[in-house]
Amino acid sequence: MQKKDCFYLGKIVRKHSFKGEVIIKLDTDEPELYENMDAIFIDFNNSLVPYFIEKSFFQKGDLLRVKLEDVNNEEDADAILKSDVYLPLQLLPKLTGNKFYYHEVIGFTVEDANHGNIGIIEAINDNAAQPLFEIKNGDKEILVPMIDDFIKKVDRKSKTIFVETPEGLIDMFV
Repeated sequence: MQKKDCFYLGKIVRKHSFKGEVIIKLDTDEPELYENMDAIFIDFNNSLVPYFIEKSFFQKGDLLRVKLEDVNNEEDADAILKSDVYLPLQLLPKLTGNKFYYHEVIGFTVEDANHGNIGIIEAINDNAAQPLFEIKNGDKEILVPMIDDFIKKVDRKSKTIFVETPEGLIDMFV
């Protein structure tokens, strides 16, 4: 399994017991979807290693306590501590309407209400205070904040996102 075929689920943040249990801090708005998983992938030096889950349950909110097969003591748990946890993309719940996963919209066309076709989404920049669509338009790059008020419709069939940006935003780039 490669990272490009997976999504980031969370991080192993601490040990729970001397029997090898660990706590995973889940990076999700719906942690309850991941309570009864059979297996996870743990990142070791950019290689994903599968681990089967013997049991799991929630501690508080987004903290999932898990007992993994072959992790039976504190030393075993230390070896995976602070590691990133992944799941295959096909396990992501399907989103509808104007909700989408970042990886899902790469390659979508962006249609602005005032400017028409402004380009193709090349990437999502989530390092800024507000995530941004990085849109390629010929040799120009257009950055559009991913604000709910701007996103009018996500059409998965035509792979198009319809936006209405404030006056002057697109003009800054073209």
